[in-house]
Amino acid sequence: MIPHRLQKLFRVFDGPNTSELAQHPAPFGLPRLPASAMPTSTAKMVCGFCSTGCGLTVHLQDSKPVGLSPTTEYPVNLGMACPKGWEALSVLNSSDRATTPLLRNDRGRLEPVEWSTAVQTFAQRWRKICDQHGPESMAWLGTGQIAVEELAFLGALGKFGMGMLHGDGNTRQCMATSVVAYKQSFGFDAPPYTYGDFEESDVIVLVGANPCIAHPILWERVMRNPHQPKIIVVDPRRTETAMSAHLHLALKPKSDLILFYGIANILFARGWIDEEFLNDHTRGATEFRQHVSTYTPDMVSRETGLPIEAIEQFARLIHAGTRVSFWWTMGINQSYEGVRAAQSLINLALMTGNIGRPGTGANSITGQCNAMGSRLFSNTTSLMGGREFTNPEHRQHVASLLNIPVERIPDRNSFSYHEILKAILEGRIKGLWVVATNPAHSWINQDQAKDILSRLEFLVVQDMYSNTETAQLADLVLPAAAWGEKEGTFINSERRISAIRQVATAPGQALSDFRIFQLIANACGAGPMFHEWTSPAAVFQILKKLSAGQPCDFTGIEDFEHLERAGGIQWPYSSEFHDQLTRAEASASASDSDSCADSLRVQERRLFEDGVFYHDDGKARLLFEASRPMPEPPTDEYPFILLTGRGTAAQWHTQTRTAKSAVLRKLAPTSVYAEINPNDARRIGIHSQQKVVVASRRASVTVTAFVTPAVAPGQLFLPMHYPEVNRLTDAVFDPYSKQPSYKACAVRLGLP
Repeated sequence: MIPHRLQKLFRVFDGPNTSELAQHPAPFGLPRLPASAMPTSTAKMVCGFCSTGCGLTVHLQDSKPVGLSPTTEYPVNLGMACPKGWEALSVLNSSDRATTPLLRNDRGRLEPVEWSTAVQTFAQRWRKICDQHGPESMAWLGTGQIAVEELAFLGALGKFGMGMLHGDGNTRQCMATSVVAYKQSFGFDAPPYTYGDFEESDVIVLVGANPCIAHPILWERVMRNPHQPKIIVVDPRRTETAMSAHLHLALKPKSDLILFYGIANILFARGWIDEEFLNDHTRGATEFRQHVSTYTPDMVSRETGLPIEAIEQFARLIHAGTRVSFWWTMGINQSYEGVRAAQSLINLALMTGNIGRPGTGANSITGQCNAMGSRLFSNTTSLMGGREFTNPEHRQHVASLLNIPVERIPDRNSFSYHEILKAILEGRIKGLWVVATNPAHSWINQDQAKDILSRLEFLVVQDMYSNTETAQLADLVLPAAAWGEKEGTFINSERRISAIRQVATAPGQALSDFRIFQLIANACGAGPMFHEWTSPAAVFQILKKLSAGQPCDFTGIEDFEHLERAGGIQWPYSSEFHDQLTRAEASASASDSDSCADSLRVQERRLFEDGVFYHDDGKARLLFEASRPMPEPPTDEYPFILLTGRGTAAQWHTQTRTAKSAVLRKLAPTSVYAEINPNDARRIGIHSQQKVVVASRRASVTVTAFVTPAVAPGQLFLPMHYPEVNRLTDAVFDPYSKQPSYKACAVRLGLP
């Protein structure tokens, strides 16, 4: 059950009626609204922080937002919200919002300019760079934080309108591994689950995931499970989630691939597999069985540091379960061999037949609110709708749908995020457009990243704040509206498309990202190509056409109002499926006892129920390769392993927004700290609250010591949210997903 101290974070409202809001105590001890300020209307939308995609009801007084509450009937959060959700409106009112365009003058200072000057400068500098160095000399870095329609506009403008070959998103930092793993294994980037599976499983395996802190609403869904599930947590650190587990496997950092190959070996050896499913629905089982045969319990125990008994218990629990679900987040994704680690979990689900049924699946939990939208429509890692730039038929189809010359669509893939930065360092990329992300803080090996960004001839930052680390390096800052100040859609981890609405006015001269893209398209001469892209609602209709016939088909969704009425809709939702549903509803009796169950099946749908995957032959692939040692293991000089991760439920990424909320600041430590095992602390002579120095081969930082048995001897944990942390991390990447390996590098610990 949820600890008593956390229960207040999940306070449930029965609905958005104003009399109850007046009587109910506000969360976190905040004062209640006076009766005279009670809301007179509401607007429903989805939260703009994480990928959970909770429904929120914004309460309006005189058409202005005065508060919010979780939407009770929304199928994701069922009336619950985490601290960030409760404070979603407060971060809009920060005094340091970007309110006017800023241009760096001859004295090196950013000064306010009019939008006309800002847009003209953008176009002139872009043309100059392209004329001198070619179209590949300018790139963009996008985000999973803006609406699907804005992401699509940026991707189409950048590649089709402005001729930029290279563009990537900050989803490279969190989800690229899962994207590649799903594409290779299933034939499409297709998370197969629905959140209802948390409540249907009898065995829940959580790997490199701490949902109690990182995704608290999903953890609440686990707590609602009536089947008393066995919870298995695989994590080097004793996280808040691990404390509630039936089995916590505190393995050596980055030995998870070895562990899962060892579990597969046990399952094969004992016949604890679904032979029929493997034969009928997969390829590669024979080769995979042979590969894992060398991962014996003795070898796995030696490499992971886990007792053989614990490894055997893990395998037995999977075998005993009838509905086993495997879930992972950044502990898997942010790894030098993350794709194969994710696929080792996919393989376990496939070989035991735990996919396509309630309570099962190989399930990646996303990070950012619209990472799934970025994956499908940002035009970065794939051509719109999950297609391939390298496929001539795909290019021709997209060109015909958008009524543009096919030659405008690149026939090769973009550089990934780190390849873009490398090209800047090499002098091949001269201009960079950064939209709603903060790489000078968040990118791995931060000091090197800042040095690279400083070498650009032209850096444009488009953000809701002008004081981010990246904005301070910019030549041009474009002030953007935030969540709640514009409209569009998000797609969450379970493939649910939901609407966001404008309930507040952006401050000063700030504009929606969509409107900024329109201005830049016109200034760069690409306006005629986007004459139909008049609004997010219009672009949504265009994206429906682009989704047609794809696994992510959502042609059956009518418009934003349809999404609001339905409580969000998971893809796929084709026009044919919608028509069938409409006919079924029309013929159903109002007293039909099955209508509620039918409605739930529509709201929560999983993939692969028929065992058919997206490869041409309909079969999934079991993929694997030999495990590799950690790129930067501990040494005598750097004897500790640094772990990084989420700090508290009140912090989000680089804290660009959460640090603006007085309430959220009170719920999280103000400065960076390091978790240190008591044995290490005694040996070095360190006590809690003492200042200590953590140093890697790249930098050293001073932090506050927090002595706790949550980390094992020889390991340190630093929360990812503080700017100092990524000065330490090592810039190594998965060879397939190109995702950074943030989670483990060698450091030393000492006194100042």
